[in-house]
Amino acid sequence: MPGLEVIVWFHDKSIFYAHDCQKKGWYHKEAPAKPYAKGKGASFMIADFVLAKFGWLQSPDGTCSARVVMKLGKNKDGYFTSEDICKQAEDAMAILCEFYPQYEHVLIYDNASTHLRRAPDALSARRMPKNIPKEGGNWGVEVTKHDPVMGKIEYKPDGKPAKTKVRMADACFNGHAQLLYFSEGHKHVGVFKGMAVILKEQGFGDMSQVPTECKDFKCAPGATACCCRRILYNQPDFANVESLLKIICKAKGIKVMFLPKFHCELNFIKQCWGYAKRVYHLNPESLREDILEKNALNLLEAIPLTSMRKFANCCQRFMDAYS
Repeated sequence: MPGLEVIVWFHDKSIFYAHDCQKKGWYHKEAPAKPYAKGKGASFMIADFVLAKFGWLQSPDGTCSARVVMKLGKNKDGYFTSEDICKQAEDAMAILCEFYPQYEHVLIYDNASTHLRRAPDALSARRMPKNIPKEGGNWGVEVTKHDPVMGKIEYKPDGKPAKTKVRMADACFNGHAQLLYFSEGHKHVGVFKGMAVILKEQGFGDMSQVPTECKDFKCAPGATACCCRRILYNQPDFANVESLLKIICKAKGIKVMFLPKFHCELNFIKQCWGYAKRVYHLNPESLREDILEKNALNLLEAIPLTSMRKFANCCQRFMDAYS
């Protein structure tokens, strides 16, 4: 909003391991060898936001936080997914809107696939068929099936996630709506039109002689009309589809930005993780998962705000030097 101070929250996640500690001590030369556990042991993941002005993202009294903690593993809490990212963003926005409405907020994320994932029904020509599906069939976007009440993933008897199909959202060409499925009154009502029909309706002419896709979708450099898929890829509606995370945050008036790929650690939260892990390594290893969780969380809270600000200033000077 105009006139409001803009503040930027950096997001990231880090993993602490039970056996990830420094082993140092004095041993007599005739003392028997002591075996150590192989591997890093149990893991504990933390995902959070940080800002040099306030520190970790939480309410002023510290009772509400957007922090996510997980015990990683198939038989534990699972893994951090795109759905978890969006849920955490919603929790963060609820705190920001309630306790910090006097600021304009920007959320900064790494350029990771879980952050860039699009909505299940988002426009994409990648798997669209060229022609109308055969009689009795239809085409839709295949997505993982979730329980309508609990929202959890449903699994088949073989243990694999169950799949279902949803309709792709309609498009818009040159400001005019373009339906992807035949409407009421058509003999194929509710059926996907196919790329050939969609392109013909948009004035691209007869597509019968145009291939569905160039081999392996490796079109000639500079080609724009070599195949149906390439033509659709060049349409603004298909090229500018926003991530689900951006859509969710934009609805609340909060901007989302992504750091460049392979950036030189411009996110100063990395240094916050490093501060906590440096101290964690000096302590005895966490023998139980509950001790691992307690130690990791206590160390994050022990990071001085002055240190966070130094980390942020260091990253800012680096960006200013190379901008």
